Amino acid sequence: MSEPEPQPLADDALHLLIVDDDRRIRQLLKRFLQGEGYRVTAAESAEAAYAHLRGLHFDLIILDVMMPGQSGVEFAQRIRAENTPLAEAPILMLTARSDTADRVKGLEAGADDYMAKPFEPRELALRVASILRRAAPRVLAAAAPGANAVRFGEFTFDPERGELRQGDELIRITERERDMLRILVEKPGETVSREALGGGGGAANERTVDVQVNRLRRKIEVDPANPLHLQTVRGLGYKLAVER
Repeated sequence: MSEPEPQPLADDALHLLIVDDDRRIRQLLKRFLQGEGYRVTAAESAEAAYAHLRGLHFDLIILDVMMPGQSGVEFAQRIRAENTPLAEAPILMLTARSDTADRVKGLEAGADDYMAKPFEPRELALRVASILRRAAPRVLAAAAPGANAVRFGEFTFDPERGELRQGDELIRITERERDMLRILVEKPGETVSREALGGGGGAANERTVDVQVNRLRRKIEVDPANPLHLQTVRGLGYKLAVER
């Protein structure tokens, strides 16, 4: 595949951070994403990445799981735990194709999405664009909810806009959390299987669904361990208890 032609960067170009110990992957992604119009900084380790984080703002982080020293999972956990604007930066995690456990750990650590290696640079660029589009700041002066908006407790989810709100406040959700909410609100109060929520893929994928459900519960439940809205139907799946 030919790489995009380099182009002058706009002053407001979004800034991406690539953290991967594989020099070939760093160089390939940096050239390709710069050709897509992004400002790109690359680091070969978590330690090198922290040096960049001290003085620069990043709109998205592309993070390899397996790195010498601090792993990508540990790096993500540390970022999410810090009380800084970077704690909300989307993370796209890169994993080996067979490392289901790593994908689960990445999601638990706060990754927004993951891609399995090997991958096509164009596919990664499309995934990056999608994550950034959904994570972009929006006007919080809320428009009236759409006709298909569903309410549960203090929350409203508009499946057409893909917006989750608590009152007038927009709650940031990942692309996968948004997709799951859309599936759940199509069958309000009804049980939806893990397979349906995960798009198929067997037991390993169902495990990632459980992880994503737990993350979503931390955003919509007062007590995630005893959920009122996103309830488990033992042995079957999940249901969203909505107001009629």
